[in-house]
Amino acid sequence: MGDNAAVAGHAVVIGASIAGLLAASVLAETFPRVTVFERDTLPQEPEPRRGVPQSRQLHAMHARGAEALSELLPGFWDEMVAAGAPVGDTQADVHWYLDDYLLKPAPSGLAGIAITRPRLEWLMRSRVAALPAVRITDATDVTGLVTADGRVTGVTVGAARTPDAVPSTVAADLVIDATGRGSRAVTWLGELGFPVPRSSELRADVTYLSRFYSRDPAQLDGRFGGLVTPYPGKPRGGAVLRQEGERFVVLLAGMIGEEPPLDEAGMLAYADSLACPDIAAVMRQSTPLGDPVRFTYPASTMHHYEELGSYLGGFLLIGDALCGLNPIYGQGITVAALEALTLRRMLGSSGGAGPAEAPVPAADLPRTYFREVGKLLAEAWATAAAADLRFPQIAGKRPPGSGLINAYMVKYRAAASVDPVLGRTFLRVANMMDKPTRLLSAGHILRVFRSAGKATQAMPATRVPG
Repeated sequence: MGDNAAVAGHAVVIGASIAGLLAASVLAETFPRVTVFERDTLPQEPEPRRGVPQSRQLHAMHARGAEALSELLPGFWDEMVAAGAPVGDTQADVHWYLDDYLLKPAPSGLAGIAITRPRLEWLMRSRVAALPAVRITDATDVTGLVTADGRVTGVTVGAARTPDAVPSTVAADLVIDATGRGSRAVTWLGELGFPVPRSSELRADVTYLSRFYSRDPAQLDGRFGGLVTPYPGKPRGGAVLRQEGERFVVLLAGMIGEEPPLDEAGMLAYADSLACPDIAAVMRQSTPLGDPVRFTYPASTMHHYEELGSYLGGFLLIGDALCGLNPIYGQGITVAALEALTLRRMLGSSGGAGPAEAPVPAADLPRTYFREVGKLLAEAWATAAAADLRFPQIAGKRPPGSGLINAYMVKYRAAASVDPVLGRTFLRVANMMDKPTRLLSAGHILRVFRSAGKATQAMPATRVPG
């Protein structure tokens, strides 16, 4: 590489995940050649694949994530809508139950979109593969990094899932690991003698299942869906959302060891124990479209690359390879898109949307990128951790004052069932549009104490045993 990160000839992305595809789209703005290596054999249609075990689960997108995708791939929102993805107002068209209080429905101005993971990934992959600079090579495993003089110079690759495959070397000026939770980056760096990051872990023991159902337009009075979040004393949650193809997807979730059953009667009883009646109603009224599929997520993990004193030049990570967050909060796609926007800025590109900043010199790129992305991840981690650490069973360091804030937020969730302004702010924070400190503004504190006493919890059809 020369003095600037943008003058190199070939960039390699490891993994055709959503994070990897977004990284490739950004790299294609400054690199003449971008190769994406994917271990899976990629389907030619929108279908689940082996390397994305969560692809059969419920997926929706934060408003900030949808915005970021449209910044990275202009017109992508319209492509999702054209593919059948339903759209609705996040507050007016969805019934949210927070600590079993129904958040006051009202227009929020936050547009929500729900689309299955295989469809989203296929649309994105089709879009990125059409970029002249990009080549996606599937059924290929990246087995290691090639380095010289303190920086990456390429990768070794071989046929995926073929133990006796003869590896070959592919030269590269920049390599980005987008392989998710299965990333081998820490192992590779250690073997090459480079510093490895410490990791933070927060074990919430999340288990959830999803199942698709037929949809009649009259169901739920035409609303987008409904959901209920777990909270201390009731570590169960669930959701029902519209999806493309005139379908609903139902999700049943548990934390700290609570597991939704897979049998028909058990699933329905579990849904009946939730405050949101929409979930059980759809299960009773609609025809199942396939079997339920279970997914487990033991712990959130963040690798603190931002703390390292030195870096392997030309090597970056993105997405869950850097930080995997509790999927119940739906932050993953949004975080990956914001990381890609950070990378774009550092490579000296604006994607054609106004003037670009000067590119970060190649020698400074890893340090600058990881430290900037580290700020983004610290905020996302703190938001998710604050929700997880409400549960006394989850081990982790509680920040000073967290008890007072948790007590305030209990009142906030109750008050948001009466005051729609509080509900809108809560959703803006949850959708990563506003900072969490917005919830603590003087005006909001006044609204909370004015309305909390007027709130009434929803009563589920059955109580959780025990």
